[in-house]
Formats: sequence, C-alpha cells, structure tokens
Amino acid sequence: MKTQRNILMAFVLNLAFSIFEFMGGIFTGSVAILSDAVHDIGDAASIGVSYLLERKSLRQPDETYTYGYARYSVVGGLTTTLILMLGSVAMICKAIGGIIDPPQIHYDGMIVFAVVGVVVNFLAAWVTHNGDSVNQKAVNLHMLEDVLGWALVLVGAILMRFTDFALLDPMMSIGVSAFILISAIRNFSEVMDLLLEKAPKDMNVAEIKEHVCAIEGVEDVHHIHLWSMDGKNHYATMHIVTDRSPHEIKDKIRHELQANGIVHVTLELESPGEHCHELYCHVHSRVTTGHCHHHH
Repeated sequence: MKTQRNILMAFVLNLAFSIFEFMGGIFTGSVAILSDAVHDIGDAASIGVSYLLERKSLRQPDETYTYGYARYSVVGGLTTTLILMLGSVAMICKAIGGIIDPPQIHYDGMIVFAVVGVVVNFLAAWVTHNGDSVNQKAVNLHMLEDVLGWALVLVGAILMRFTDFALLDPMMSIGVSAFILISAIRNFSEVMDLLLEKAPKDMNVAEIKEHVCAIEGVEDVHHIHLWSMDGKNHYATMHIVTDRSPHEIKDKIRHELQANGIVHVTLELESPGEHCHELYCHVHSRVTTGHCHHHH
C-alpha cells in the first residue's frame, strides 16, 4: 500500500531528524529550534501510531469488528492531535520563560540548522503528499507545517544574526506553537465529530429523504440515520414504506444513495399499514417523519 509506505518513510525521516534537531537546539541555545524539535518528535510519534493503526484500519470486517477496522485510522488521528496539542502548550510555556530571561544564541549554527531543516522537511512533505485517508492528510499537514516552521526559523535566525535581537527567538517559538495548537484543535473537532457519529458534513438528512422520496413507489421514509466510519466511507440506515416489490425498490434506493457518497446502506421495508416498532419512529420531527408527496 502506497499510503503505508509513505507513512513509514515519513516516520523514519522525522524521528531521525528530531533527534538531530534537539542537538541543534541545545547547541545553538535556540528555543525556536527546540520547539520545532518537540513538534517533530510529536509528529514522529503520531506518524508511528498512525502507521500501525492505518495498517489495522485496512483489515476486512470480521466477527469482532463487524463494521471493519476503519475507525482505527480515526483513533490514529486522535492520538496524533493530542500529542501535538500537549507539545505546543509545553513549548509556549518554555518560550515565555525565554522572554523573561533571554538565552545566549549561536546565530550561525542556527542558520545552518534551519537550512537543513527546510530542505529535509520539504523532501518529506513532497514524498508524503498523495493519499486520501484522514490519517494521511494529518501526516502531510504536519510535514507542511514543519517546512513553514523551519522557513520561519531561518528568516528569524538571519534577522537576529544582523540585529542581535535575541527576543525574536522565543517570539518565533510562540508563533510556531500557537499555529500548531490551532490546527491541532481544528483536527481534534473533526475527529470528535466522527467518533460521536455526527452526520457527515457534506450530507443533509432532509436532502437524502427528498432524494429517496422522489423514487416512484416510495410512500414514506423515516428513521433515517447517517454516519461516517472514517470521513470517507459513509453509512446510512432507514425505514421505507412501500407496496412495490422489495427487490426493485431496494435497487433504486441503493443506486440513489451511492450517487450521494454512501457506501453502506441498510434498508428496512414496511408495507403501508404496518406499525413501526422503533422507539424513535414517530417522534414528530420535520426531517425524519412525514409522508412523501409524489407529483403525478
């Protein structure tokens, strides 16, 4: 699998590089480099986690995980995000210390490290840029952030080299960390939406109901549930009231829903006079109950 190989390469590169970075941060006395190092170690850890979980997430459904393992990929995203959130908060605290008591910084060394940083991370981002899982996107986002973080450090190092304004270093560190924190929080809310079974962003229950209602022979649609396994594969279940042959109705509905990006549909068919026994069946909600109006 291409995604897997990409993630593994990114992991090895990141881990090796973050060790090199810690040494750089200590050697040059730069908090900005250290905060990048923390960020990269966070990335490496999270990439390692997502590599293992991505592999697991591709397994077919079995008796234990009847829906398959796709959620493992989401858990990978969650772990990554938490690591980054903690790391960036820790670095902000350290940088505030650096503003109160500015460190001695070795500017030339910092410039050299930053150049290497930009190059290595650019290569890593380039290697991992294609892939479509939430996980792969998260990994690639880290890579791009690393490139930007290092570009910033490089510019800062050059400025400090000529102005000797050492406070710039902790200020950059705060900038980088705040940026990481904001994107991690955004990522976190996406992951939580998946874990809380929220209806996918690009899907609207009312709209889906309309589409299904428009199919000839469908008298009513209710008890609609939409959720997403991993941000790519969407699932739906619903009750359909019809007096047509189940076979043709099911075919038509499946076809209609697949066109709307739903990969897995479970349909319960009821005949027109039948009583629906589900608890929520006749909760009077504009969206999930009410008969279809066909225009003849």
